[in-house]
Amino acid sequence: MDGAAVPVKQKGDMVEGYRVLAEVGRGAASVIYLVQDPKTKHIWALKQVEKQSEKDQRFLDQALEEAKVAQAVNHAGIRRIEKVIKKGSFLAVKELYLLMEYVDGISLEKHPPATFESAVDIFEQTAEALAAMHEKGFVHADMKPNNIVVSEEGRAKVIDLGQSCAIGTVKPRIQGTPDYIAPEQVHRRPITPRTDVYNFGATMYWVMTRQHVPTALAKGDSLVGSLDDNLIARPKPAIELNPRVPIKLNDLVMHCVEVEADNRPASMHEVADRLNLILGMLRAKSGSTRAGLPAITDEKG
Repeated sequence: MDGAAVPVKQKGDMVEGYRVLAEVGRGAASVIYLVQDPKTKHIWALKQVEKQSEKDQRFLDQALEEAKVAQAVNHAGIRRIEKVIKKGSFLAVKELYLLMEYVDGISLEKHPPATFESAVDIFEQTAEALAAMHEKGFVHADMKPNNIVVSEEGRAKVIDLGQSCAIGTVKPRIQGTPDYIAPEQVHRRPITPRTDVYNFGATMYWVMTRQHVPTALAKGDSLVGSLDDNLIARPKPAIELNPRVPIKLNDLVMHCVEVEADNRPASMHEVADRLNLILGMLRAKSGSTRAGLPAITDEKG
């Protein structure tokens, strides 16, 4: 991988005053460690980003933007970044560290929720966190199951703000995850809150069906990306792939993944409100039947 040259810290090493407990992740030019403050005993995640060549500058820029957005939003549903440590000269930062909240949980990708009730609860929490970002003028721009981490208590946390940007940004290159990317990201049009609505809708679709919506970059094919949005295949309704999906949830998810941004829900607040109503209906049904709600799939675990 591109970031393989980043020096590896071993358990027990001290890094910027913090003791390394373990390595927990790697990126293109970064490493994330689980660390402990020896004075307070507090546990943190420490992200190290190092510039090995000029092409790595964008990773430094993304890390700085990630910190800027997280600190500006300051919402319980978004991973907090405590501080940024820069190394190098004033004009030429060569390395930086992000001291981040340690999120103790498992991503939706690795451990999807078992029931519709728990899924919609997680979706609503996520939508509220994204709405808070939008209120502060930022878009996440890379919502996907791997970027929603859920604790044992069922609390959801949005992570990885590395592709976040100000509302209205036109990015110089295509950024996003192919199976969740919105058409306007592929065509490098302005990124708006409705971009997050699409990415998030594609995320909910996957949780409900374990299948991805067709996108302009599906399977890494950039051909459709150079063509008209109308040529992007429409996804099958989630309820056709999984008849267990509640109809109102199906309607919301399909509304979110409309190709034309203007045809999607107007805001993430609207998405959160509709999820809240759906959750209330599911809980009322669960309580009235006393038998609980059906599992999303027959899969175990």
